[in-house]
Amino acid sequence: MSMEKPSPLSNIMIASGGVATEYQGRPVIRHFGDPAAEYRAATEEAAVFDRSHRGRLVITGQAAGRMLEGILTGRIPDSPSHVTDGVLGGLGTYHGVLTSKGKMITDLWTILTGSEDEAGILLDIPVAGVTGLTENLKKFLPPRFAIAEDVSGAVGMVTVVGPAAAEILSRLALGACVQAGELARLPEGAWRLLGTDLMDGLLVMKTEDVWPEAYSVIGATEVLQEFWKTLVSDGAAPAGLGVWSTLRVEAGRPVFGTDMDEQTIPIEAGIHKRSIDYEKGCFTGQEVIIRIRDRGHVNKSLKMLRFGDVPTPRSGTELHDEDSDKVVGFITSAVQSPKFGEVIGLAYVRRGCEVVTLHGQGVAVPQE
Repeated sequence: MSMEKPSPLSNIMIASGGVATEYQGRPVIRHFGDPAAEYRAATEEAAVFDRSHRGRLVITGQAAGRMLEGILTGRIPDSPSHVTDGVLGGLGTYHGVLTSKGKMITDLWTILTGSEDEAGILLDIPVAGVTGLTENLKKFLPPRFAIAEDVSGAVGMVTVVGPAAAEILSRLALGACVQAGELARLPEGAWRLLGTDLMDGLLVMKTEDVWPEAYSVIGATEVLQEFWKTLVSDGAAPAGLGVWSTLRVEAGRPVFGTDMDEQTIPIEAGIHKRSIDYEKGCFTGQEVIIRIRDRGHVNKSLKMLRFGDVPTPRSGTELHDEDSDKVVGFITSAVQSPKFGEVIGLAYVRRGCEVVTLHGQGVAVPQE
């Protein structure tokens, strides 16, 4: 997958007034002219974000699931079932992919829309993790049993965010066959698909990567391009990466490539509870992860911090111990938060620190 390749929806968004920027080496839309209005739409009504810059691979073969089980930290999704006439339902699963030392190669979601050998297992991957994952799969997926195909150009993804998101998607993506209330009650990762084929229908999956209510919609590029236009015509506001980042940090969700990288252990980033299944069979890095679990702690962990009325710090800004002034952490993401009315951020902080300082100002560290 080429890192320079734009989203398959980029031409539509630029024509709609989208202002482009670069993210992890790929062109994305930063905003559509009024980020404050985009934020209001996302938190009060509905906004639609293009997420097609992420990578998408499909794993097929006679033993695709079995081969992935040894690579992923969680379990492969169960086969989907019909929840009502004409509507498939299933549960996507979230994973880490680790080195033998327990450090991250990437995180990702897996989605199974049919049988493994026919539909394949769809992987949704953060753009910063695509290269590392691709190299890892080349080493550990035997072609005789499983093959990885890049479908990033053929399959896209948008995310609809806001209090009206479930009603809009019930009506426009699922033909009112799934009611808005049912969508709202789904757990993260649960999905619904009107029809049987991802290439001619739209898969709607609950996500908690941002707040408030949010659903990712996955489908064939051509179908999704028309769906974007339909959403906007129906009143959903186009929104860009700037507002997405604000909503993500407000939700306390780390993203690989910004808050996690190849030196991160999942437990440090706080994703282990939703990404690691300690009861499944062996996976790469398992021994290290179990040893850390049994020890009971890591030396640093990712925290959400509230910095107050200060200039927004850059990623990598150091945090100091209040008493000794030693460096005890660093910021990975920081935003001006309308929700909290101050600058907030995600930061790694050394275990045991209760107060850190940023430019001499004390900041309380949440304790578990």
